[in-house]
Amino acid sequence: MINTDVAMGLVRVTEAAALRGAKLMGRGDKNAADQEAVNGMEKAFNLMPIRGTVVIGEGEMDEAPMLYIGQEVGLGEENMPEMDIAVDPIDGTVLIAKGLPNSIAVVAMGPRKSLLHAPDMYMKKIAVGAGAKGAIDINKSPKENIINVAKALNKDIHEVTVIVQERERHNYIVEQAREVGARVKMFGEGDVAAILACGFENTGIDLMIGTGGAPEGVIAAAAIKCMGGEMQAKLEPHNDEEKQRCIAMGIEDVEKVLTIDDLVRSDDVYFAATALTECDLLKGVVFSKNETATTHSIVMRSKTSTIRFVEAVHHLYKSNLVQK
Repeated sequence: MINTDVAMGLVRVTEAAALRGAKLMGRGDKNAADQEAVNGMEKAFNLMPIRGTVVIGEGEMDEAPMLYIGQEVGLGEENMPEMDIAVDPIDGTVLIAKGLPNSIAVVAMGPRKSLLHAPDMYMKKIAVGAGAKGAIDINKSPKENIINVAKALNKDIHEVTVIVQERERHNYIVEQAREVGARVKMFGEGDVAAILACGFENTGIDLMIGTGGAPEGVIAAAAIKCMGGEMQAKLEPHNDEEKQRCIAMGIEDVEKVLTIDDLVRSDDVYFAATALTECDLLKGVVFSKNETATTHSIVMRSKTSTIRFVEAVHHLYKSNLVQK
């Protein structure tokens, strides 16, 4: 049984990552910023009353010394719940290194075996908020999906905004969106933040289409599930080695359309995010005098459909999660 303290503990995890990573905003060193975020996130996780196992993390055990796949986190006492953990200490490391918007720290958590163990490869994705649930089909063209989302939302096609990562592989999406008269918003990095924005009407973003990292897709699916939206995905292995990795992780049919219930196999999952830099939904970390900082976060639970926005002021000299 998860209590509110555990749910709010997830916010402390993403806050710790964001506070440490954001100190290096604009310094031009994405690896250093990522390592700082990892350090903060791991420290915070080890204070949580769970028996957690990282299923999506910084890499395999021999690739990442911390928050590696298979690492156990949490206090780990016998009476505590067993949980799958998916982390991205900084989604958008290039963004924080350059001081650009949409860099966030994110965590998804669910009961053991609830999160798809997605291999580190490309994944095709399409996502919408609750208002357009049932209107998307990843096997249909971007044009068809945009038209169907407009109908579901009772919007004129010219009022629909599709968010697309600025990559050459997505040129066809942009072209088709423009053909039907939809608005297009481009972003550079960080598709978790982009998908998260689809779930809230006040962001003005209705639909996300594109191909990005599979691990990030699972984390984003947890957020969409908490918001009552819909997401579909398809893995895109580029060679036999990647196909074998899918099979080794329990995904035998690599051509299968993955529904949100395939990506997140529980109706009681959690998602938390803290912005390092400004994004569509959250304000970034603001450092003030006297070693204080303000963070803006979101934490959600699918079982209750609860969505909390958390603004916190941190006294950094008192926090053992932020100090080295």
